[in-house]
Amino acid sequence: MKIPRLENQIARLEPLTMSNFKYLLPIAGEKEILKYSPSDISTFSKLRAYVTEALEEANQDKALPFIILDKRSGKVAGSTRFGHIDLKQRKLHIGWTWLGQEFRGTGLNKAVKELMINYAFGEMRMEKIEFRVDERNLRSRRALEKLGVKLEGILRKDIYLSDGYKRNTCCYGLLKEEWTIS
Repeated sequence: MKIPRLENQIARLEPLTMSNFKYLLPIAGEKEILKYSPSDISTFSKLRAYVTEALEEANQDKALPFIILDKRSGKVAGSTRFGHIDLKQRKLHIGWTWLGQEFRGTGLNKAVKELMINYAFGEMRMEKIEFRVDERNLRSRRALEKLGVKLEGILRKDIYLSDGYKRNTCCYGLLKEEWTIS
């Protein structure tokens, strides 16, 4: 699958590549950027490995990774992706989302999620979108719930994080019939 460019008034999503990932370095180095994630992007080599893995999954039609641009400031703001793409079952995950500190609470994440949800249900013809969130990440959980995404369950002691903590993972889902494409 070709990684699309998606855009609305606030956000622009560009395909993440080996040539543009370097613009994410200042954000990737922010303290606790992936506090609730099993990924580690704290150094150039770790970020490169993260991007390489995302692009390998894209080559297998399992993921579509993006770099996020905030159109209001013109700055690179972070990264996100479609993952676990299952064309047969018509479902995928939206996640691996991280934004720099200056972009949190600005409405950018909501604009990004709306773009992705519209594209997944529209162009990709998906029937279900899933999200996975650390149980402790109340900000992300509330943001999903404001979009109308439903908590479907919690996987207890599911994934080890880079600091050794084994998190509980909240599983959220959104069905096509629960969303109005704008």
